[in-house]
Amino acid sequence: MADSRPIWRGHLRLALVSCPVALYAAHHEHSNLHFHFINPKTGNRVRTVTLDAQTDEALDRRDLARGYEFEKDNYVLLDDADFEAARIDSSSTLTVEKFVDAASVDPVYFDTAYYMAPDGDAGQDVYVVLRDAIRASKKLALSRLVLSRRERAVAIMPISNGLIAHTLYETSDVTDPAALFGAVPAEKPDADMVKLATQLIDRQSERFVPSDIDDRYEARLRDVIDAKLKGRGVKPAKERARGTGNVVDLMAALKKSLGQTEETKPKPVRKQARK
Repeated sequence: MADSRPIWRGHLRLALVSCPVALYAAHHEHSNLHFHFINPKTGNRVRTVTLDAQTDEALDRRDLARGYEFEKDNYVLLDDADFEAARIDSSSTLTVEKFVDAASVDPVYFDTAYYMAPDGDAGQDVYVVLRDAIRASKKLALSRLVLSRRERAVAIMPISNGLIAHTLYETSDVTDPAALFGAVPAEKPDADMVKLATQLIDRQSERFVPSDIDDRYEARLRDVIDAKLKGRGVKPAKERARGTGNVVDLMAALKKSLGQTEETKPKPVRKQARK
């Protein structure tokens, strides 16, 4: 793990049963390319400066305070003691509130993932019991916790030999798709076309491997950077031809994708009449 420091420590609680757990970031930037803004006239990097909005005085971010604007240009300042006074149960305890079917939570609600590991040796027996019970139920455990001074709903599920917690977006954070999908035809499509499309899916179905999600654009960009450093050019990669316009005959396109054009489809064998 790139960073083994927990971002949250507390207890996972189900009814009267609990165990100490710690949350760790499940994602990290391993080798992503990073770019800086450069002044092309001097070749120097551009530096971002934090300024006082009224005096234009340059400030160090470490000297800043957090403030809530209760009216135009008027703020009430909050310090660590104020945030500590606002602590609630979910600041230190992940209490499972309910279990729901995994398929009932739309993927659009899933936000950041955190590995939930036992925090020390104590309570590991409880941890593995809860892990296996959730796995057997094929459900998600819903709970809440405070992260970055905000209470977040989380979905807890088994992963490998442990548990993982996904923070969930609030309904108000999710864009209503009705405006985008409202014009999509509601009637069922031709059953034969669906059958052909299903066959196409079956033919291309394989096991997921991590290389399926590698960033090919970044790999190509690294080649471009390497070529510029060596003083040679890189020819743009040829794009595969894309179909243009609407598909006039969807059935024919599906059959062609399956290699089932009328010309190549085997003719049925007629049974010989009995003598």
